[in-house]
Amino acid sequence: MHTSPRKNSHLRRRVALAVSAAAALSLTAGCSVFGGGAEADDDVIRIGVTAEQETNRLLAQLAEDELGYDVEIINFDDYNQPNPALRNGDLDANWFQHIAYLANYNVANDDDLTMIGTTEIVPLPIYSETYDSVDEFQDGDEVAIANDEINQARGINVLVAAGLVTLQNEVSEPRPADIDEEASTVSVQPVDAAQTVNALQSVEGSVINNSFSSDAGLDPNTALFSDDPDDDEAFPYVNGFVVRAEDRDDEALREIAALYHDERVLESAADLSEDTSVPVDAELDRVDSALEEYEASLQDSSEAEGE
Repeated sequence: MHTSPRKNSHLRRRVALAVSAAAALSLTAGCSVFGGGAEADDDVIRIGVTAEQETNRLLAQLAEDELGYDVEIINFDDYNQPNPALRNGDLDANWFQHIAYLANYNVANDDDLTMIGTTEIVPLPIYSETYDSVDEFQDGDEVAIANDEINQARGINVLVAAGLVTLQNEVSEPRPADIDEEASTVSVQPVDAAQTVNALQSVEGSVINNSFSSDAGLDPNTALFSDDPDDDEAFPYVNGFVVRAEDRDDEALREIAALYHDERVLESAADLSEDTSVPVDAELDRVDSALEEYEASLQDSSEAEGE
């Protein structure tokens, strides 16, 4: 557990960027790459991300230059990894997920990770190398979606909004089994989220998370369709900084999270998303309520399935 503030004028201020798949795998295997975990050097604040981006580096540099914090950005190639790494103490915070994803993790793992600052919401788009419009999809076409429970549900909802999929019944978190195949134009092909870009080579369309589309160099302006980030129902998909519950009031972590809304960081994020992302600086009471409601909804669904 950290003590605040962490500023120390005698520290050599340094920002390190660790980008290593091997490091990420070591973390998830339970073997800290830091020689004993994050506690080995309490002066370094380690933040996990799932995409090496200029925005990450800029925020870390500002944390050093303007707040005096020594921040290390740890890159993971799989977004199933940063939450366990945070829980195990290998990270002090992570910055990669939205409220819905966090709720699902907490419920599935009986955990209580919490969000201390929001960043942005990014529309979830449909890409295709076969068609130029959603109107061109034909009966029997396949569209790839992420196979993790939360992003899969959002992907299906995007296809519903695009008029490509019809559900048997109205549900907020649909699964492939909820799709009315006969009434739908396309069928879904769940794949690992990291493979949604590669899936474009074998299916007619793919719903691709911004992190993976950005890494692959896809132009967001070529997307055929995306959900509406300004819709109130999209709030659970707001991204933010996440910490362990006991670190919720850590001053250093809160100050670093707040740096996202520095104009320089916002400009970098806008450039990265080619102006498709929407900054969100939400009150934490609203975030807490959304997280609690989403967790309760997931628990109710799980109990209903068990009956």
